[in-house]
Amino acid sequence: MSYSPTLSSGFTSGRNSSRFISPLSGMCSFCAEDCNGTCEIALAAVLGARTVYPITTGSNQIASEKDYPLDYSHFNINGRVFGAVGTNKPEEELTVFDVNLKTKYGAKNKIEMDLPIILPALIKLNWQDYFGGAAMAGVSCVIGEDARNNDPRLVICNGKITEFPLLQEIMDCYSPYYRGCGQLILQCNADDNYLGVPEIAIKKYGYEAIEIKFGQGAKGVQPLKRLKNYEMALEKQAIGCLVHPDPSNPKIKQANENGVCPGFYTCGRFPAWTEENIKLHIEVLREMGAKNIYFKMAGYDEVDLERVLRMACINEVDMVTFDGAGGGSGYSPSKMMNEWSYPTVVLEKKVVEICKKLEKEGLQLPAITITGGFASEDQVFKALALGEGYITSVGLCRAAMAAAMTGKKIGEQIKTGKVPEQFKGFGETAEEIFSDLPDLCGIYGEGAKRFSTGAIGVFSYLNKIGFGVQHFTALNRKFDVSLLNCADLIPLTLEGENLLHSK
Repeated sequence: MSYSPTLSSGFTSGRNSSRFISPLSGMCSFCAEDCNGTCEIALAAVLGARTVYPITTGSNQIASEKDYPLDYSHFNINGRVFGAVGTNKPEEELTVFDVNLKTKYGAKNKIEMDLPIILPALIKLNWQDYFGGAAMAGVSCVIGEDARNNDPRLVICNGKITEFPLLQEIMDCYSPYYRGCGQLILQCNADDNYLGVPEIAIKKYGYEAIEIKFGQGAKGVQPLKRLKNYEMALEKQAIGCLVHPDPSNPKIKQANENGVCPGFYTCGRFPAWTEENIKLHIEVLREMGAKNIYFKMAGYDEVDLERVLRMACINEVDMVTFDGAGGGSGYSPSKMMNEWSYPTVVLEKKVVEICKKLEKEGLQLPAITITGGFASEDQVFKALALGEGYITSVGLCRAAMAAAMTGKKIGEQIKTGKVPEQFKGFGETAEEIFSDLPDLCGIYGEGAKRFSTGAIGVFSYLNKIGFGVQHFTALNRKFDVSLLNCADLIPLTLEGENLLHSK
């Protein structure tokens, strides 16, 4: 059998014309000469190299379509009926609500969170409520790389950014709801660093946390973006972008004048970190005023995983997020989303084993987040258990954004009197329908009733995840999520058994 999708895909709207498929190629087993051309091969025959990337991007999210042979569904959750650990309360008085979900991390500046959850890097769609909802829920959240490309008011002088109003706008979406838990983090890639994003973010806009980008699970290389014409290629090159082919090359200039100019792409710079320059970069960030430093890493070669973790230990990095295959959210090569990197569950196991090795060497480990395809409380519980205390939080990206989008949309429908059918039984107003709004009112007072329903949606979704995790944790008679380990998992398959007990 094949685990990979056929040549049908939501990335491209490509569709196989037959239900009879050749498993190895993904093509229709019967390929006719007079086919109208609906599959990915037909799309590539017309659109060429641009179909390496999704052509359906826009006001949507995109994620892996591969059905991996090993994931968290290969485990069930254990349960116990005797005893209770992680609490001083008498056993007969304990309830699900007594499970402690709070966590704390930070080498130099401690950050407390109400849930063992992070909202990973994102700066698209309803980002306003994504960040606002994170602040309401008391968890950390990350602004995605290349945020500068979303700011039409951006000003660049002499190769450095001097005005970046979007950073203030993002802060204004987060700060009103911040209540002492979690942190707003700015992710910076090589191009962001080249243009001085960290410096202006810290010094001008008051950011205190920077996430240094190594890579992510859906995108192993920096993105290429097709440009419309020669003039745009020159504009991008003038503000410091790498452009291919080089529009300043006399031959390319002549080709443009002759009407035979090739297509152009902006090319993101590869991170070129070493032990020496990452140390210097972190020192500079801290001198600027950064209080917390984060790393973003993905399922690269195992040697690279260990090397990045060592860098984190040596430089007292606060948290490293490892992003596995199976997730996604943005603009990544279609086949890369499906066909590269370790599946998240495998990546997590490898990271845990490396942590054990480094701990034996006496290194002080950072907090670690695992992300890549998580959406429900059972998955979060399983990831924390498999993490054996080394994985301190789970990243919920696409799912949290889905909550932000749907919460906003449903709120708009309620305002116009068009309550969705599935919610009519709960009431007619947002106050009646959004069931966790009383919890927000308990925190913020009456003003919470005027909050954006998109942000309320994020809070409510994360509240549901936390409540579900509390149930599973109490089921195992553990009343602190930090106590979860592999004994709380039951492998259902030989593959799951082998992963659970692998060294």
